[in-house]
Amino acid sequence: MEIEDKFDVPEDYRLPDLTGLPGCDEIAGPKSHRLVAVYFDTPDLRLAARGITLRRRRGGLDPGWHLKLPKAKGVRQEITCPLTPSTKIVPAELADLVLAYTRGAPLTPVAELDTRRSVTHLRNGAGVRLVEIADDRVKGTVLGGEPYVERWREVEAELVEGDEKLLRKVGKRLRKAGAAPAGSASKLARLLGASRGIPRPQLARTAPGSAGEAVVGYLASQVAVLLAEDPRVRRNEEDAVHRMRVACRRTRSALKSFKGIVTGTRPLRDELRWLGEVLGEARDLEVIRERFSRALDGLDGDLVAGPVRARLGSDLLDDEHEAHDRIREALGGERYFALLDALDDLLATPALTKDAGRPAASLTAVAARSWQRVTRAYSAAQAAQETEDPGERETALHEVRKAAKRARYTAESLGMTELAERAEAVQEVLGAHQDGVVAQRRLAAEARAARQAGEDTFTYGVLTGLERARADRARADFPEVWRRAAKAVARLL
Repeated sequence: MEIEDKFDVPEDYRLPDLTGLPGCDEIAGPKSHRLVAVYFDTPDLRLAARGITLRRRRGGLDPGWHLKLPKAKGVRQEITCPLTPSTKIVPAELADLVLAYTRGAPLTPVAELDTRRSVTHLRNGAGVRLVEIADDRVKGTVLGGEPYVERWREVEAELVEGDEKLLRKVGKRLRKAGAAPAGSASKLARLLGASRGIPRPQLARTAPGSAGEAVVGYLASQVAVLLAEDPRVRRNEEDAVHRMRVACRRTRSALKSFKGIVTGTRPLRDELRWLGEVLGEARDLEVIRERFSRALDGLDGDLVAGPVRARLGSDLLDDEHEAHDRIREALGGERYFALLDALDDLLATPALTKDAGRPAASLTAVAARSWQRVTRAYSAAQAAQETEDPGERETALHEVRKAAKRARYTAESLGMTELAERAEAVQEVLGAHQDGVVAQRRLAAEARAARQAGEDTFTYGVLTGLERARADRARADFPEVWRRAAKAVARLL
């Protein structure tokens, strides 16, 4: 993670005295470098439009290919690759990480930055670098089309091993000496913005304070999460699949709940369901593998018989890796690119109804209808409990959970925190029940495979008993959770 503050400074700027900062015992430098970086983007600057930079840089302490993905204000994730012989072909592993933005469009050189850098390090008594201050004199050249060259000076203060409090103190001294917060997020953004302008993702114009503004704004936030998680999913980073899957679900749920505001989204909802299912396979395997691992760790050693850890651990992990391969294949395909294009079109030109012009407060009626679906599903589940078919009973409870999840997402999108919390309580207790049921089914299948292989299946029975107890406990807790939720929601709505 790259955490830094950038400053615009005049040509005659002098770095201030940086002694006496807390924890800093040594100031090392300055040391000079020359950095020459060629930046790559699509012809229509799709990466720059999202604040992403991709470059091939020579010189300095970290030559190579650098991909920088924005995470938050002043924070970027930097992914690097060694220099390659080719100066014009982006390494495949980096080109793959920006496919959600390029969608197959070629990556070509768009600019070159020739930087004379003077680096000063703030260190502690052990010689550990805390903050790096780079004083850059930049010559920027836009490539292709009409030639454009610009020169400027800027200063960057980057956190290395220190804390953000120290970075703020450094920034305060730089500003006191005449530095001003940078007007652009990156050197490339400054150069391209001055020469050709950087396109921005289009968002439909809606009346301030209207239902349309609230819905389109929420949809835009979820699409942003989906895009941000795409490269993390490709790198198989922790929790990335889960976060991307949730963004799919929230977007799809909003399109269903707010179909009275934005119409004609059924095909898009179907495609979001497809993507959620692709992501869900790996996520479900990850969850159940970790669940079984915790359960086995909690058993006495004499209750673990046969190669059960292999079947419920490494074998499931192999299945999970295969599911991740299928995810990467899907994320590189035209169907996925078409879905992303459709989401862009939705945000830019949504088919808004006349109700989109009503005040955003009118959307509370949508939250009320979402909860009504939960109560109808609950009534159906109560009736199903009288049947002798256990599958029908489980399905009915699962429908309550699904309705509660949709009600939660709707409430969250409208900032109705308490309603969302009540819906989440119902979702979680039924989720615990459903997880136990699914785990029992998986254990039964693994036990059959173990039996056919001549392995001891005792431990599968032990684990099944534990899962059944968990599911039964969640089911027993459900009536009280429901009573509290229904009472609270009646007060809220």
